[in-house]
Amino acid sequence: MHALTKIKQDLSLTMRPVFGFMVLGIFWGSYAALAPQIKAQIGAGDGLFGTLLLMSALGLVTAMWLAPRVDRHLGKWGLPLGAGLLALSFAVLGAASRPLEFGIGMVLAGAASGLTDVIINARVSEAEAAYKRPLMSLNHAMFSFAYALAALSAGTAREFDASALQVFLGLGVIVALALPILRSPSFLVGASRDCAMEQVVDLAPFWSGLVIWPGLVVMFGFMSEAAMESWSALHIERSLGGRAVEGAIGPFMLGLTMGIGRLAGHFLTQAHDTLRMVSRAALVSAAGAVIAAFAVTPEMAYTGFAIQGLGVSIIAPLALGLAGQLAGSGERTRIIARVSVIGFAGFLLAPATMGWMAELASLRVAFGMIAVILLIIPLICARALRPLSPARGGQEGRISGV
Repeated sequence: MHALTKIKQDLSLTMRPVFGFMVLGIFWGSYAALAPQIKAQIGAGDGLFGTLLLMSALGLVTAMWLAPRVDRHLGKWGLPLGAGLLALSFAVLGAASRPLEFGIGMVLAGAASGLTDVIINARVSEAEAAYKRPLMSLNHAMFSFAYALAALSAGTAREFDASALQVFLGLGVIVALALPILRSPSFLVGASRDCAMEQVVDLAPFWSGLVIWPGLVVMFGFMSEAAMESWSALHIERSLGGRAVEGAIGPFMLGLTMGIGRLAGHFLTQAHDTLRMVSRAALVSAAGAVIAAFAVTPEMAYTGFAIQGLGVSIIAPLALGLAGQLAGSGERTRIIARVSVIGFAGFLLAPATMGWMAELASLRVAFGMIAVILLIIPLICARALRPLSPARGGQEGRISGV
């Protein structure tokens, strides 16, 4: 009961960003379950489909560069703008009947996701600094639970012959009704916010260790996540002969276990070494990817995806929280934006690389490649991030409370 009360209290501190995380979750969770249908709808092979997923990079990187400026000029209306663009972009994806149309939709989806993600992560990082308590993992858990529920719901809708467009239009109506409650003002107010925004102009260049190393950890974590999002349903349906709803259970298990893992991380980070937790989580996630790669039944694949999701769940939020903690208050939005640019490259590279590997070899080989990539994370934590923590964290090599 005490834990539940604490969760409610912490959620109340960042309620509007929480809704932003949930909006991202319902759209991307639905997309994960609908990916096999959309792929068939546009008539794309594995390699072409993977390449088209890269189109989101055009919108994503542009939006993340512009997000701090949008945040400064639109203030509390930045998040509703991002949510509205999400609804529009996924309607385009659902209506796509040709590869070009799908590519345009991915550009829009990337832009909307990038804008929304930077704003909500910056708000949570601001709240962590304001309230002196860890909130990042909890907020990301809400994304994961929304993702899981949406994936299962969309997969069930497929069983009843609902189209991708119908699903996304329905979600769009829900988001449109919720736009007023998505207004999310900064936790920095008045002169403090103006001063912070003025200080971000020339700070934290991309080559700074405060940006590169957390960014790479986020990127490898997102690669694991994106591989499951885009290809788990296809792996179950095509490699293992599962039905539509069985395929949807793959991303559902991802979202569910990621949500559980992030809730656990919300409490564990208050008493445990963050970098050690990230390293161990990467090893767990790699083991899950191996199980999924060698699965011979849908149930075995579910187990692998569940373990992979449980491990990867805390990697990105802890690394983003770490970047925000290492930054000064005036640097926070810009550093998180730049870390996110690097990190979200994982969402771009993984789906495309998985498609190319599936075309050249198989999806089993592709998931094995993800396991190898995850093993790089413990090396970064030990060799690159650990030396930064005493200098900026002030806790003798231990970064906690992220």
